[in-house]
Amino acid sequence: MENSTEQQQKIVDQVYNRAAQLMIHQKKDMFEVRRILVEDGLDDESALTVVTNLDNQITKAKSEKARKDMLHGALWCIGGTLVTLISYSSTSNGGSYVVTWGAIV
Repeated sequence: MENSTEQQQKIVDQVYNRAAQLMIHQKKDMFEVRRILVEDGLDDESALTVVTNLDNQITKAKSEKARKDMLHGALWCIGGTLVTLISYSSTSNGGSYVVTWGAIV
């Protein structure tokens, strides 16, 4: 019984890997991947489930990456602004200061 469950899990993993390969690496849309999975022998409902689950995972991963990128960008901007302000305030009697525009941008 356990061997059968392992075999089923391997088949499910292969189907998801195939769909991921098509969607991520070959840039195929959901409808085309669903059609290909059905052509490969998967029933339409299962193909829809695989494609929907995979699309949700891809969307979630992209959102998490975007949030992380925005946080890093905000930290660079704040850090650059702080360095510029500290540099400027230390030259209140004249002299030169640093504008860290690269970090701010």
